[in-house]
Amino acid sequence: MKKVVFLTLIIANILSVVEAKPKKKYQPLSPWEQADSIVDAIQKTHFPDKVYSITDFGARPYLPDQKITLAHDAINMAITVCSQNGGGTVLVPDSVYVTGPITLLSNVNLHLADGAVLRFSTNPDLYYPGVRTSWEGIECYNTHPLIYAYGATNIALTGHGTLDAQGSNQTWWSWCGARRFGWEMGKIGQSGRHGDKTRGPRAHLLELGENQVPVHERCFTKEDGMRPQFVNFFYCTSVLIEDVTLLESPFWCLHPLFCNDLIVRGVTIRNDGPNGDGCDPECCNRVLIENCVFHTGDDCIAIKSGRNMDGRRWNTPSQNIVIRKCEMEDGHGGVVVGSEISGGYRNLFVEDCDMDSPHLQRVIRIKTNSCRSGIIENIYVRNVRVGVCSETVLRINLNYEPNEQCHRGNNPIVRNVSLENVTCQKSRHGVILNGLEDDCNIYNINLKNCTFNGVKPSKRYGGGVIGQEGKFRDIHFDNVIINGEEVQAPADQL
Repeated sequence: MKKVVFLTLIIANILSVVEAKPKKKYQPLSPWEQADSIVDAIQKTHFPDKVYSITDFGARPYLPDQKITLAHDAINMAITVCSQNGGGTVLVPDSVYVTGPITLLSNVNLHLADGAVLRFSTNPDLYYPGVRTSWEGIECYNTHPLIYAYGATNIALTGHGTLDAQGSNQTWWSWCGARRFGWEMGKIGQSGRHGDKTRGPRAHLLELGENQVPVHERCFTKEDGMRPQFVNFFYCTSVLIEDVTLLESPFWCLHPLFCNDLIVRGVTIRNDGPNGDGCDPECCNRVLIENCVFHTGDDCIAIKSGRNMDGRRWNTPSQNIVIRKCEMEDGHGGVVVGSEISGGYRNLFVEDCDMDSPHLQRVIRIKTNSCRSGIIENIYVRNVRVGVCSETVLRINLNYEPNEQCHRGNNPIVRNVSLENVTCQKSRHGVILNGLEDDCNIYNINLKNCTFNGVKPSKRYGGGVIGQEGKFRDIHFDNVIINGEEVQAPADQL
């Protein structure tokens, strides 16, 4: 009996100690801890040590005084053999090779040696028949991208070599239908041979998307002039693009579509062409873009998730993207969300970037409209240094492309946007908010410890350094200095 009482007292004491021990409170991660956790969670690429040189499969370097031998058959054969034998590295040695389209397969690293150049032929016949892809956020069968992968796992494009698409007014760029890029009446182009933007192939694709015509019926040919992406990885997992230089793309440069676990590191992109976006992750999850240089004819980085009806059908937001230590020169926007963002977006982290060019229009840009729908939320930006931008540091625009032909009434929402320690030495505005007239769908926008100098506002917004129209609420400024004076956040417009 005494033993029972003694054991009972011991158990009671133990329980009292356990109950007295304070429970740890759950501490949610800070935004930048979330960013670190996203990077840690990315499934990294890994390849066997086997190396397959493209010269062993018949690729021959380009020599100016000899007939050109296209290398893509040899390159694609090397990729196929490498993948079928468990994977490894397909090596492009230190020389110039002229090539047509390349298709990457699982467990293959296409590696360009120092000094290696892949110069892509501009003969459009090489890039047909087309493949399944997406063009400005609408799914279709279109021109084969210069480098393409579909449904691959564990792939890479690496090395300190150069990929030259040879885009120019004399080649791909004229297909955009603009005279300043070489288009003339009677030439093929996305607006049709007569430049009618309401009836050309691009308008036809938009119509097919709006009417939800089956994807296998959305087929485009060379005569439609719908330019290919430079690099398009579609439904791929565990992807690395590292150290390469990309020059003069026909259209968007890097377009990962429905990709998870993507790293873009140390890449340099120089592209002066139309719609020459640098990197456009679309419907992607867990992405790191770091130590890259962008000089583009359109947005440097533009995050997307499908356009209008297709984006709502996909219902796949882009999410969990970290951008850090990048340099942005020319471009419509440094880091952009939209405009093809119908699937929504969440969790963007931008830090420690440098942007500077009179031809860089905006630093952080969110663009969408009432065709799109979708929720864009949790945008965090800190420690960004801007020399010059021509328009504004932050622009949120819910009225982008107001004349687009589409099903309206799908009002988007932009919320939870934070900028901290962002500086700019010259711009026309500090912040522009273009809200909707019928819904207050811009809210919880926060700027802290930001300094914008040399602001010279235009007349459009009454000469103000903070442009505004439509409805918005809960805009917060904490130590925001514009032209040497602390400014207050604009009052709610409801």
